[in-house]
Amino acid sequence: MGSFKRNILIITVIAAAVMELIDISIVNVALSHMSGNLGATLEDTSWVITAYAIANVIIIPMTSFLVTNLGRRNYYIGSVVLFVFCSFMCGNSSNIWELVAFRFFQGLGGGALLSVSAAIVYENFPKEKQATASAIFGLGIFLGPTIGPTLGGYITEFASWPWIFYINVPIGVLVAVSCYGLLTEPVLNGIKSKVDWLGIALLAVGIGALQIVLERGQTEDWFETRYIVVLAILAVFSLLAFVVWELSIKYPVVDLRVLKSKELLIAAVLTFVTGIGMFTSIYLTPVLSQRLLLLSPSQTGVLLLPGSLVALFVLIISGKILQRGVSPTVIVFLGFACFIYFNWMMSRINPQTSSAYISTALIFRAAGMALLTVPLTTLAISSLEAKDMPQGAALNNMMRQLGGSFGISALNTYMARRMAVHRTDLVSNISEYNPISMERISTLTNAFKLRGLGHQEAYVKALKLIDNTVQKQALLLTYIDGYLFIGALFVLAIPLLALVAKKRTGPVVIASADH
Repeated sequence: MGSFKRNILIITVIAAAVMELIDISIVNVALSHMSGNLGATLEDTSWVITAYAIANVIIIPMTSFLVTNLGRRNYYIGSVVLFVFCSFMCGNSSNIWELVAFRFFQGLGGGALLSVSAAIVYENFPKEKQATASAIFGLGIFLGPTIGPTLGGYITEFASWPWIFYINVPIGVLVAVSCYGLLTEPVLNGIKSKVDWLGIALLAVGIGALQIVLERGQTEDWFETRYIVVLAILAVFSLLAFVVWELSIKYPVVDLRVLKSKELLIAAVLTFVTGIGMFTSIYLTPVLSQRLLLLSPSQTGVLLLPGSLVALFVLIISGKILQRGVSPTVIVFLGFACFIYFNWMMSRINPQTSSAYISTALIFRAAGMALLTVPLTTLAISSLEAKDMPQGAALNNMMRQLGGSFGISALNTYMARRMAVHRTDLVSNISEYNPISMERISTLTNAFKLRGLGHQEAYVKALKLIDNTVQKQALLLTYIDGYLFIGALFVLAIPLLALVAKKRTGPVVIASADH
């Protein structure tokens, strides 16, 4: 393949991967619009997010198996077509459950667009330029979830929510046409095997039930709700049965035997924590900026821009120093340190915090994520045989997605409880026994009376203003707790690096089989 065609193919598959990652978070800001337009409750509408996450986490660990048995070219182009068709049908849905169903199948199609795209990119770069390949693809992994909410806000504000899905159609069609003409089968492929239907079923049921529990647990008051209890039990038994079954057959759909590698196991845990940080930070920060700092969606997008630019350079640097023989554990440690510092900076915010301060903090977040993207994948497959690398990389990818879902769920639960604690603490200071609060209420009441209101009406307005202030302060304290919670998880994970730390005397091979 000539260099021009190769470059077109690389651009094509990176666009597909970014499109898939954007769709993970692009709908977050449009839920209220979908709810009103489709006549559904906000609670039901949130299944649009849940369905996509469930499908993604189910299909990603099966990618290697599907590539082997269907052929990479067939599987990839078929996944793009499924993604595009379901994107159109999502935008064209007439009720919420139709939208949820097509969103699930869109997630199944999107599962290939990340892992297989990575394999194609690495395959088309010579070994001496693998650092560049890692940087280019890593930037896509980083940018997708980051720009998703901002892009979704712009589309919803200036067009309408169906265009969040329709925008995928022209991009997806171009990707499918380009891949049909340029994409070929790899020289080496796996050995076809019988379809492990039981493994597929147990994985789908187990992961699906677990994702629903994680996504819906806080809303449904966790185990106070019967169906959450049933699904939790189903998830535990299905996943245990899945592990036992996969370890007992010759050709499993997910080869869990690769987890015998200490490096892969530790990398998977660290990637899980990284997924928590990546998705929760980009979930918290835009909401914080708009709700407390009163920034518009466009201003929030500007906050993210410097960090995204820094990430590109850091990704290139991390790839190059990996190839020069620096241990991945050293780079991962630096990435964790940057992300911990980001969370510490965000825990120092107050209502007067400037946009420049938030933007500076986000630069450390971007640098941290960029330092983690390539080295963790490299660490994951560093001790695997070539035939096991695709499965190891796929499991590692799944842990990132699962970490994101688990992290947002855990964070929502934690913050809901901290919000109640902070509000109770603040309200307890507002009483007739506190002269400062009584003086404040009196001053506000008199101010409203000077505007022509009666005493009772002025008093009620004063109390409402005090209540709004309390609510805002409690919310700020809750966000601070959220950032500290995320940072603490990263601190606790750092000691795991000592289990895989080792000296390297030569250049490493950047992960090249991430499907």
